[in-house]
Amino acid sequence: MEEMPHPNDFFPATRMRRMRYQTFSRRLMRENRLSSDDLICPLFVIEGNHKQEAVASMPGVNRLSIDLILKEAETLLGLGVPAIALFPVTAPDKKSLDAKEAFNPEGLAQRCIRALKAELPELGVITDVALDPFTSHGQDGLLNAQGYVVNDETVAVLCKQALSHAEAGADIVAPSDMMDGRIGAIRSALEAHGHINTRILAYSAKYASSFYGPFRDAVGSAGNLGGGNKYSYQMDPANSNEALREIELDLREGADMIMIKPGMPYLDIIRRAKEEFGVPTFAYQVSGEYAMLKAASQNGWLDEQQVVMESLLAFKRAGCDAILTYYAKSAARWLKQQQ
Repeated sequence: MEEMPHPNDFFPATRMRRMRYQTFSRRLMRENRLSSDDLICPLFVIEGNHKQEAVASMPGVNRLSIDLILKEAETLLGLGVPAIALFPVTAPDKKSLDAKEAFNPEGLAQRCIRALKAELPELGVITDVALDPFTSHGQDGLLNAQGYVVNDETVAVLCKQALSHAEAGADIVAPSDMMDGRIGAIRSALEAHGHINTRILAYSAKYASSFYGPFRDAVGSAGNLGGGNKYSYQMDPANSNEALREIELDLREGADMIMIKPGMPYLDIIRRAKEEFGVPTFAYQVSGEYAMLKAASQNGWLDEQQVVMESLLAFKRAGCDAILTYYAKSAARWLKQQQ
């Protein structure tokens, strides 16, 4: 009787499990690797000296005064983290309709930048360029009489803010506001003032996401925003092609790097962006993502180290060159332990 062919003509000659059999061969064929070089740590800075405030919705994350920011940054640098992203917490009495504190040369962010570059010149300093921490209404731009966030007038203020950061010594300015044309305007302003090597990390695909809640608590803009939303300028979570249009425009205007935000729910956007443009592509593992992983871990439902490292590796697999994550310090320590 003729022997029936196996339904898979390649089996048993090909057994996919062979290469998974031992640790050394799994290592040899590993396609993506995570290192401390891939990590950027967001830090919240507050006024005061030797002052620390816990962020209730982000266990383990604190707002820090400049002197403590310096210590934290030094620790991060020692762990191999190449850069931090700075977010100031603005006092209520310094918030206004015109957001003028955003470009105050003696503002909190500007003083912190100068301190960081004086103490740790080799650490990359990325600064947030957006007006929501400085507006009394919590929106990322200026409002007209109808309450609409106006574009061009906001861009003019963003240019002043970006210039004040560059003059303080910021290595990278990161416009996160999603106003039209702001990358080109900021690039022109930087060039005109001699800041030719100040890089722009454009939040090119920033979605109107519900995962930002804990961050808004951390910077103190949640109460100002109230029941408002940012749908008229941040992207609709339903859209993908639109993200590619936004990215292309920002690159044409002079962006050096692009950001997709949030991260994990938008891995498809990261992959499409990397395949389409091949430029330095970053993602932000946002506060809501951190809070979910932390809460589940604290409840014993997940193994924190395992799920965090898996999530960060997912960003690399999708095409990320760097990841902003509140787990940067922990991940860098875990990576060092694995060496």
